[in-house]
Amino acid sequence: MAAITFIGLGNMGGPMASNLVKAGHDVTVFDLSEDAVAALVSEGAKTAETAHEAAKGAECVITMLPAGKHVEAVYLGEDGLLAALPKNTLVIDSSTVSPETARGVAEQATDRDIPFLDAPVSGGVAGAKAGTLTFICGGAEDTFAQAKPILEAVGKNIFHAGDHGAGQVAKICNNMLLAILMAGTSEALALGVKNGLDPAVLSEVMKQSSGGNWALNVYNPWPGVMETAPASRGYEGGFLVNLMNKDLGLAFDNAVKNHASIPMGALARNLFQLHAGQGNGTLDFSSIQRLYKPE
Repeated sequence: MAAITFIGLGNMGGPMASNLVKAGHDVTVFDLSEDAVAALVSEGAKTAETAHEAAKGAECVITMLPAGKHVEAVYLGEDGLLAALPKNTLVIDSSTVSPETARGVAEQATDRDIPFLDAPVSGGVAGAKAGTLTFICGGAEDTFAQAKPILEAVGKNIFHAGDHGAGQVAKICNNMLLAILMAGTSEALALGVKNGLDPAVLSEVMKQSSGGNWALNVYNPWPGVMETAPASRGYEGGFLVNLMNKDLGLAFDNAVKNHASIPMGALARNLFQLHAGQGNGTLDFSSIQRLYKPE
């Protein structure tokens, strides 16, 4: 078992840290939310007043933060963790950030002999709670091998995508596709209901047909069709529209830099930005259904 510091206890980070505790690791947590910290302490985690204090004595530091600016603030500069961590402390960042941010942090970590892995996740809050997340990792082979036993406590599928930044590239491609699928699924359901179909029946038909996809099969966006989906609890919790917008922005920026054409991704970005602008930014991203079914 390892001494692990976990920084960032949001909708995803909290359950991930909880599963590390349940796996028997010695976990110290840090977050600006006192309630989030208290929940983990009640499960057996330790805590500290600052991120630096939390990281003292850690064999591994894991971060799950909202955006690249937060990752850079935690790790870089004279006051960043990289300047304080001992050599050979394993660092895993599971935030979704730009590949350039991941490579920048990795470069400074490597200069200090600190093994670094960008390891964004897929699987949503349900996957985080169940310990079935997919980790998409970028970094050296030996760093990946070192991190894998730890990640297996919180994930089911652990992939090595390539060198530093590769995990982030794969993640933004995945989330761009997810946004496209969710928008298309919502549109199809709304069209069927406009024609008098029961959304549950239509969902079942499409699930068993060529239109089946993760958004439809696991995360149905129509209220009441799938009891476990955010749509059936007012779109609360889950993966926020604001975070999906951030990820679509990362995909768009990357496409511009690499002269890649993403017409469907650009359309999805516009739809989710419109949806957020209507006051839905803190709802689950499946609430895009409201664009087609105003409530």
